[in-house]
Amino acid sequence: MNEKEKMIAGMNYNPLDPQLILLRDRASRLCHRYNKKTFREVNLRSRLLRKLLRTEGNFWVKPPFYCDYGFNITLGNDVMLNYGCVLLDVCPITIGDKTLIGPNVQLLTACHSLDPKLREQDVEFGKPITIGRNVWIGGGAIVCPGVTIGDNTVIGAGSVVTKSMPANVIAYGNPCRVQRRIDPDQKPDEF
Repeated sequence: MNEKEKMIAGMNYNPLDPQLILLRDRASRLCHRYNKKTFREVNLRSRLLRKLLRTEGNFWVKPPFYCDYGFNITLGNDVMLNYGCVLLDVCPITIGDKTLIGPNVQLLTACHSLDPKLREQDVEFGKPITIGRNVWIGGGAIVCPGVTIGDNTVIGAGSVVTKSMPANVIAYGNPCRVQRRIDPDQKPDEF
């Protein structure tokens, strides 16, 4: 396996591999071009992100936007990422349809070893993040490696999500914890 394949599989890999350096450089250049475009250049911005991310549907990503590689990010239809989102995508990040992600949210798949000797040797690994359909993640939240967030769940602003969250809940805090369940058949005024 090459270093890219190891990285995507969540195995230990060397981030200083020349192929990975080139891929990060490509993503950095595309993000830089995207972040410089004005609101009126929406079609050009959309084309730039389609070169970077995996998506077939409509999406709204407000600049600035940052990622490591881009090819590990899959956006569903009608996904919105607000200003300042950071997606460290050494492993796959999958975001379901109709999901709303607030400003300055961080989705972090990248990990470093707890062993100081391995950290000195530039060994890294990652764990994927999966976000379900119709999820709302509030501004400034951090989603840690290996987390899955179930459909219809709301994550409160500023939360640090260290463990997976089930579907149909409201969760918040540091660390993020389920506060209550959501009945998807409930009328909005019954919350």
